[in-house]
Amino acid sequence: MKIDWAEQLRRYLQVLAFALAISAMLYTFSPNRPYEIGLIYSLCISTLCWAFTDFGRFFLKPDPETQWPKGWRMLLLIVLGTVGGWLGGTGIGDMWFGWSSWDQSPNKLRSDWAFTVVAGIVISYYFYSQGKSSSLQAKFAQAQRQAAEAHAQAAEAQLKLLQAQLDPHMLFNTLANLRVLIGINPLAAQDMLDRMIAYLRATLSASRATVHPLHVEFERLNDYLALMAVRMGPRLLFTLDLPDDLCDVPVPTLLLQPLVENSIQHGLEPQVQGGKITVRASSKGTQLMLEVTDTGMGLQHNLNLPDTNTGGIGGFGLAQVRARLHTAYGTLATVELTAPAAGGTSATLTFPLHSGDTNRHNES
Repeated sequence: MKIDWAEQLRRYLQVLAFALAISAMLYTFSPNRPYEIGLIYSLCISTLCWAFTDFGRFFLKPDPETQWPKGWRMLLLIVLGTVGGWLGGTGIGDMWFGWSSWDQSPNKLRSDWAFTVVAGIVISYYFYSQGKSSSLQAKFAQAQRQAAEAHAQAAEAQLKLLQAQLDPHMLFNTLANLRVLIGINPLAAQDMLDRMIAYLRATLSASRATVHPLHVEFERLNDYLALMAVRMGPRLLFTLDLPDDLCDVPVPTLLLQPLVENSIQHGLEPQVQGGKITVRASSKGTQLMLEVTDTGMGLQHNLNLPDTNTGGIGGFGLAQVRARLHTAYGTLATVELTAPAAGGTSATLTFPLHSGDTNRHNES
């Protein structure tokens, strides 16, 4: 373990402050004894106690978090540091003054020894508490950094989601079709404009909200697919199937739209004849099942890989849906990609019907 010498110096300066306080206490209780005698002994004993304890901890498998050993190793460190510091410091003091402390009365020796033990325990506990407090502060700072990083990633994900929904190519084509419709069919143009406004409003709201009722999800899909039908004409057919009892189930905002977008972009548009998209909601026990099926190009590779970008309903849309479901439901949500017998691609999302199931999962 690498020794932080600046930290060691800081500790030693604190030890010297303790030594001065101890020498002042000794002089208070023994005013007839010269102050410098207590000062020299206090400095020598405190310095050696600190050296034996503070450097000795590196040889007794210190805890990486607190930098101090645990259990019996900590007790051994205090005993060895205190005994070694008292014997060594007393010896140096005796050499300084030219006498032997062992010639004192047994009562005086016992009192000096008891005072040293108490001071050693107090000082050791002080530094141990500092190490533990520093560890907690470091953990708190790390947690704050992780929270900030998570917040930044969430903001980035929301921005990517918003960018994905506001496809400039789709908007330009829709506006071009709208311009034509205004001249030949004003009522159809007005209906198209209403759908476009609803679609844009929902997309912007999704960047701020986290969930909305399932019927809102389907309404926005209907607006989006209606806009795309203007561009693709009879090449795009779609069916939205939402049972009444599932209309108010809360789901992440715009969860299905990336799958529908990729179905059009990678599944239907490459085909001359186009195809059909079916979006269906159902329940099984306490689980909600959402299916997006197209009759497009079909699976060309293993699209369960989240980083793929080819064919069917894969690519960025699938990776985005996986990430959002994992964030909201953890292991309680699944994403399954299959190739129906009739051709095309089908994506099935399964996650809890009620938010309470999610809360129990998060608490566990």
